[in-house]
Amino acid sequence: MHTHILERTQWVPAGIHETFAFFADAANLQSITPPWLHFRILTPLPIDMRAGALIEYQLKLHGMPVHWRTRISRWERGVAFVDEQLSGPYAKWVHLHTFVAERDGTRLGDRVEYALPLDPLSRPVHPLYVRPLIERIFDHRRVVIREQFGVDPNE
Repeated sequence: MHTHILERTQWVPAGIHETFAFFADAANLQSITPPWLHFRILTPLPIDMRAGALIEYQLKLHGMPVHWRTRISRWERGVAFVDEQLSGPYAKWVHLHTFVAERDGTRLGDRVEYALPLDPLSRPVHPLYVRPLIERIFDHRRVVIREQFGVDPNE
């Protein structure tokens, strides 16, 4: 299985406590997900975010419903957490979220390790469709996070 990696960082002018609290509230996932994905959390809210927590979602890609189930495999309040796909569109999806105090704010980090199903047959669609789609989703997240927390003019 060929694994791909996407890494992003973003500084926000808010402390770790406030920033982590925003990401620890699963209800905020919908606000940072592009509307064209028609993202819905199926697990009843509020979700007790902790290691072992399970979250089910539904989204649509080109009108086709996609069900996704994740488990929080690591939970370090104010430091980091990891969500791992248990079932969904990828053969592997491990998303590490990190939070580091920096310049009177917080440096957010995202590191996603993912693999496509049907490897190696799916490899040609990665650069043409999958990678641009994931980057577009994370570009949207960046804009929403800027609106939520403010913008660093040096970013």
